[in-house]
Amino acid sequence: MNQEKIVMVGNGMAGVRSIEEILNVRPDHFHITIFGTEPYPNYNRIQLSKVLQGDTTISDITLNDWNWYEDHDIKLYSGETVVHINTKEQFVQTNKERSVSYDKLIIATGSLPFIIPVPGSDKEGVTAFRDIQDCEKMIDCSKVYKKAAVIGGGLLGLEAARGLLNLGMTVDVIHLTDCLMDRQLDETASKMLKKELEKQGMKFLMNKQTAEIIGGDRVEAIRFGDGEVIDADLVVMAAGIRPNTGLAKESGIEVNRGILVNDYMETSIPGVYAVGECAEHREVVYGLVAPLYEQGKAMAAHICSEQAPGYEGSVLSTQLKVSGVDVFSAGEIVEDEETKTIKMFDDWKGVYKKIIIRDGKMTGAVLFGDTSEGSKLLRLINKRANVEEYMGTEEAAESMVATMADSELVCGCNGVTKGTITEAIKKIGLTTFEEVKACTGASRSCGGCKSLVVDILAHTLGDEFEKEDQKEPVCGCTTLSRDDVVEAIREKGLTYTREVMNVLGWKTEDGCSKCRPALNYYLGMINPVEYEDEKESRFVNERMHANIQKDGTYSVVPRMYGGVTSADDLRKIADVADKYEVPLIKVTGGQRIDLFGVKKEDLPDVWADLGMPSGYAYGKTLRTVKTCVGESFCRFGTQDSIGMGIAMEKKFERIGTPHKVKMAVSACPRNCAESGIKDIGVVGVDGAWEIYVGGNGGTHLRAADLFCKVTTNEEVMEMIGAFLQYYREDAAYLERTSVWVERVGLDHIKEVLADKATRDALNARIAEALSVTKEPWKEVIESEKIRKELYETVRVTK
Repeated sequence: MNQEKIVMVGNGMAGVRSIEEILNVRPDHFHITIFGTEPYPNYNRIQLSKVLQGDTTISDITLNDWNWYEDHDIKLYSGETVVHINTKEQFVQTNKERSVSYDKLIIATGSLPFIIPVPGSDKEGVTAFRDIQDCEKMIDCSKVYKKAAVIGGGLLGLEAARGLLNLGMTVDVIHLTDCLMDRQLDETASKMLKKELEKQGMKFLMNKQTAEIIGGDRVEAIRFGDGEVIDADLVVMAAGIRPNTGLAKESGIEVNRGILVNDYMETSIPGVYAVGECAEHREVVYGLVAPLYEQGKAMAAHICSEQAPGYEGSVLSTQLKVSGVDVFSAGEIVEDEETKTIKMFDDWKGVYKKIIIRDGKMTGAVLFGDTSEGSKLLRLINKRANVEEYMGTEEAAESMVATMADSELVCGCNGVTKGTITEAIKKIGLTTFEEVKACTGASRSCGGCKSLVVDILAHTLGDEFEKEDQKEPVCGCTTLSRDDVVEAIREKGLTYTREVMNVLGWKTEDGCSKCRPALNYYLGMINPVEYEDEKESRFVNERMHANIQKDGTYSVVPRMYGGVTSADDLRKIADVADKYEVPLIKVTGGQRIDLFGVKKEDLPDVWADLGMPSGYAYGKTLRTVKTCVGESFCRFGTQDSIGMGIAMEKKFERIGTPHKVKMAVSACPRNCAESGIKDIGVVGVDGAWEIYVGGNGGTHLRAADLFCKVTTNEEVMEMIGAFLQYYREDAAYLERTSVWVERVGLDHIKEVLADKATRDALNARIAEALSVTKEPWKEVIESEKIRKELYETVRVTK
């Protein structure tokens, strides 16, 4: 069969989603070629902020991996840009002098960041925040510079600011108006958001217009229209986007603000379509994912010659978490003389709700702090429901799911309706959220509709719905949850990862990069003495005893107990830096020294020459115990924080944990060691110690909770040991203490550990696990062990 040839220019979310829709309708009808400027497969741009904040990697946010393209016989030219379209002879040309003909062409070039045209905007240190490369620039800059400025107080700017704070930079957010996120939030919600973000450390300069970026080759400061000047080592432009229409315009395709399209996303040239942020439909250019996916579905149906309604536009809605704060908006957000509103404002709890009513019908809403009604409100706004339907008549009090029409949208990001979900549940026999997600794509992008999907699943299955079945599986290789796997290992006496996979019916023979490290951890946690750690199941950083950098070199961090070092150790570090020509030596936020730029082949000798224990900066284990100087030197100190910190670090180092663990000890409530945002924080008060747990300074900033107050050093060790072991045994692999504490509840943890016999049993089990890792090696012997392991690893991976 002669296949029609589709060429797509652009490899982003909207374009690839359109290809998925085409494959769903006519899987074998087309020969598909895709060109993408970036050297990656299709990834979730919504999650870029998590990459910047260090919580995830490009592989974690990939939507369609390399195998997907191959499985569907799609030719992907990544890192290659189309520079010319010949619409008469129907072919495209690239920057690598490649020509490819087409029968149908899809332009999905997305948008470009708007760089404010002010003097100095081309200086080094000025960047946008649009793709992976921008993230890498910002991360690299944070390692050298500390003062950042973000121009733009919209969603993108606030996400960038949060990431830069996590990277240790001070951040000024500059906004043209007096309201943050003024396209999504009204004045009240905007002020509440500003207040919350200021608590996190962001500084705001409102009603400011940037006039000039000052500096030599590199940015040094910003001058505003009112004459004020602020210092800045890094300037992030997040002031908006504009459709990427240059290629279309040069090719004779009609362009206004975006590429002009009809309801089927056809351009002015027959056989040429445009979709996504580059397209202009009925004088509107959309920047949110949900309408772009709706466009793709309409376009796919037309390309496949299916009878289907065209795209008629979208009611815009936003439901997301901005730096840990839940916000939602849909439709109209600002009232006028012809509207009425329903409002609720609770300043104490930080909750705000406003619903806009026009002619008795719901036309818009803004939620802050509590967005649980978001899906319901969006449904009512989309159908312009009468306000009585929301206000609580007896009929309206029925389950929202029961009254939803099959045609109503559940997942706006992926265009999944209630009918699609219920049909899949009934026909395929789906019983869990993860199965629904995998089958229909619902909740695949932002995850905001997960609770509604679960409600639909429960309503459809009725008495057959099992709440326990909704636990998240370890990975896509199995339907089993963490609890299922751990219970099976214990009951069946499983002893190694491949055995677990075979006995428990893994879908893939070798597992994946997510489940292999998890199984390795669970086996070691359950049988610490008998189990032999499988190095091949660990992440590359753990195998190499160093953190890999983007250029392929590594960073090495020797242990400095409690942040305390000596002249001898400093000389060793300096000698190693000279001998191996280390390009960057940096003091870390955990009070240690990091050697950046070490070559892989030098790692064994670097550790041998250091003769110091590893700081495990790469491990799922105790990373650091940060300390202040304490009572010995500080006039405010009430306790020996250094001594306590060193004792804690020496006792618990090398213990395997579900995720990295950071601790801190402060000698007084001034908290100079930042004990209030650590996994475990200890604070000295007069005659006692306060222990805090579940803190996190990462993407989702979380203040630690006060766990208990004790009077002796021995009690500190007892409580920390019991808490740490309970976390080790109960948390899922890669679950931080902050997430675990919120999931199981602090009161529950307190109740469990209130029993002395339980604490003793937990401490006995952690002592057993530590006995395996705490063999009486001298520091040089440990370095020699690491050196031998690395020689073998480097030899095998060469």
